[in-house]
Amino acid sequence: MPHAIVTGATQGIGKAIAEKFLSEGFSVAICARSKDDLLTVEKEWKAQYPNANIITHQADLSVKEEAIAFADAVLKQFPTIEILVNNAGLYFPGLLSTEPDGQLEKLMAVNLYSAYHITRHILPGMKKAKAGHIFNMCSIASLRAYPNGGAYSITKYALLGFSDNLRLELVPDNIKVTSICPGATYSRSWSQSGVSPDRLMTTQDIADTVWSAYKLSPQANIDTLVIRPQQGDL
Repeated sequence: MPHAIVTGATQGIGKAIAEKFLSEGFSVAICARSKDDLLTVEKEWKAQYPNANIITHQADLSVKEEAIAFADAVLKQFPTIEILVNNAGLYFPGLLSTEPDGQLEKLMAVNLYSAYHITRHILPGMKKAKAGHIFNMCSIASLRAYPNGGAYSITKYALLGFSDNLRLELVPDNIKVTSICPGATYSRSWSQSGVSPDRLMTTQDIADTVWSAYKLSPQANIDTLVIRPQQGDL
């Protein structure tokens, strides 16, 4: 049975991706800050996927030691890691000149550093196997500046840069790296926005996209994938 790690997977895009892997016969390890959310998801998945090995781990990935502890806990139970999805992220809008002091550091810790630390701990096993696929959940905010993007946009640009450097480095090890850059996707954060769900992509759209990229032939890799609502960005 293959194994996948998905960070930030108790809701939204991360949950949809983890469920896609489970439906395809993967065992899955996830983490989140909320113990209650983890217990709810674990109960749901164990009823739906009784044969899967499901790891749920409480961790605040903005803390380096907790991000590393999560990676180490997974490695003790999963003999191999075929897929790593660095999905955990925070979003706060703002202007660089007026956003709260410390906002850049807080967002950078979750949106970039967690991916960096977890990836570094997972890579030795992937290198030994000469196989693996790493997905970094970037954003259209990784590609262009936009009003009120503030520190968030900076961190997403940085995550895309991390992906590009990592991909080049891992070519000799036969490990793929794909940056996923979604536009507006319906999730809990959009529920109070007044925007119709019909105007937005679904989390399943993103999960299916990740799976399609993973299922390409061994000699093919999608470097950066941009997916937007059919009617354009919001």
